Amino acid sequence: MKPGIHPDYRPVVFRDRSAGYAFLTRSTATSETTVEWSDGNTYPVIDVDVSSASHPFYTGRGRVVDTAGRVERFRRRYGPAAEGSR
Repeated sequence: MKPGIHPDYRPVVFRDRSAGYAFLTRSTATSETTVEWSDGNTYPVIDVDVSSASHPFYTGRGRVVDTAGRVERFRRRYGPAAEGSR
């Protein structure tokens, strides 16, 4: 790799306030806000809206869309009249 073309990575805390979850990682992102981490050091903190702790896919709180149920409900409501109009 060429020297001098890559950004400087520094420790940064990413915090998901909705889930009460934070993690320390290396990033090029910067922030004016800081937080004291459990190791006693102070790091810049970036607040995020969604993380793996609050995303429905990772938490299992997602809704499954029942498309078959919608089709059956349509057929019951409108019956053969809707079927014959094709």
